[in-house]
Amino acid sequence: MKQAICRFIYYRLLGWTAEVSVPKLDKCIYCVAPHTSNWDLFLGKIAIATLGWESGFMMKKEWFFFPLGPIFRWMGGIPIERKKHTSTVDAVAAVARESSKFHLAITPEGTRSANPDWKKGFYYIALGAQIPIVLAAFDYGRKTIRLTRVVRPSGDIEADMRDIKAYFKDAQGKHPEKFAL
Repeated sequence: MKQAICRFIYYRLLGWTAEVSVPKLDKCIYCVAPHTSNWDLFLGKIAIATLGWESGFMMKKEWFFFPLGPIFRWMGGIPIERKKHTSTVDAVAAVARESSKFHLAITPEGTRSANPDWKKGFYYIALGAQIPIVLAAFDYGRKTIRLTRVVRPSGDIEADMRDIKAYFKDAQGKHPEKFAL
């Protein structure tokens, strides 16, 4: 029922499409870009639900105030303290390793503003947990979400990040001026 409702909203009401050629994985990190609008979260949650898939997401803790906090947690949100230097990456990688199913969406830009210096936590979580990264491009210009590439972290972060960023070069965010590679 949830999947049918989400399909109706995503395809019929919003008029979006999806290009999906990656298999449904038991464990993965979704690397989602561009992230230029607060609507990206809701669009992504609806899109993933149309496939019958699930995913949690990380968001700065400042968004977890009442009444949004309980709603975001219910949606799979994990509040992140960005000002403290904690071992979030190691803790999340450990949870992923020990779980039979694990799906987490992360926007490496870390902000809705133009930021060519992407955060690499998503990569280190995947590397530490030895799980793949599914690249998920939001293209508002074509009204398409594209999940057509899986990356297995090699440990050569510079080469892998160049490859990952290249995947998103043609994707247009809701606010294109806020996306930088």
